[in-house]
Amino acid sequence: MLDFIDLYCGGGLGARGAVNAEANPVLAVDGWEVATKTYKENFPDATVITGLVEDQDPVSLAETYSADVLLTSPECTSHSIARGAKEGCEKSRETAINILPWVKAFEPRWVIVENVPRMRKWERHKELRTSLESQGYTVSEVVLNAAELGAPQARKRLFMICDKEGKPPEFSDFENNFVAGTKTARDIIDWSGIWKTNPLIKESRAEKTLKRAEKAIEVLGHGKPFIIVYYGSDYAGGWQSLDVPLRTITTLDRFGLVTYENDEYRLRMLQPPELLKAMGADGHTLSGNNRRNKVKLCGNGVCSTVMEAVFREISRINSEDQLEEAI
Repeated sequence: MLDFIDLYCGGGLGARGAVNAEANPVLAVDGWEVATKTYKENFPDATVITGLVEDQDPVSLAETYSADVLLTSPECTSHSIARGAKEGCEKSRETAINILPWVKAFEPRWVIVENVPRMRKWERHKELRTSLESQGYTVSEVVLNAAELGAPQARKRLFMICDKEGKPPEFSDFENNFVAGTKTARDIIDWSGIWKTNPLIKESRAEKTLKRAEKAIEVLGHGKPFIIVYYGSDYAGGWQSLDVPLRTITTLDRFGLVTYENDEYRLRMLQPPELLKAMGADGHTLSGNNRRNKVKLCGNGVCSTVMEAVFREISRINSEDQLEEAI
């Protein structure tokens, strides 16, 4: 079993995938109290610190804790295309650099850095990679789409997988985990009718929303359910079919389900349990009663399905090495 430390841990969705791969969280750090409370509720045996990663003393913590894997998910907002034309915040980007003292203090075999693919365009990305290599790591960079690994969400993320023994998995190693016949948005929908809906067509409804709906109905045909997409840089008409994976979940309440009931189109937002399913974390607990925070926890999270695949690959390499040593 691999023990791991989780920096920028969020609500533990990435950790959920690691645990599904039989890894063990020993220490987690995040600056958002809602996230750390959620993490602790899901993994009560882990030590969870609420505070900025850069404000902690990894040298001191290394006297108490050890780990095979340093799992990190630095802030991605300032790298993400979802920002549109907004200027990125360099302090946010530099959270990736803040992991280096932890790498030096703990010297884990594995370091994993998860972020959006556009992180590679950051001017300090090369510095981060070079710094990891200078500490003895071989770095592999793979972009994985959650939908290809069996999650009902199209979510591409960059994984820098760093191995002190020089054997990090490459993209081709993950192709064996790809799932034929991907899951779709339809797979996450709760059709029980417990969630309140409202008429799609009403005076207060934004004209842009109605035009998106009209386009969807024109393409799909009358009476078919579909998803309205709000916010972010949506370049696909502002709607999507239920028969493809859900588009990338963000920290905003982004997706509305349109259904046709009793000769009327109805609309409701997707609910946190549905978003959790899209993240591959069905059954994970989200703290509190605040819907906005629950949506944010999902949007900030690492897709559990993908992290499970990553940990299974590094566990496979670990096991092979141990077998060779035994021989």
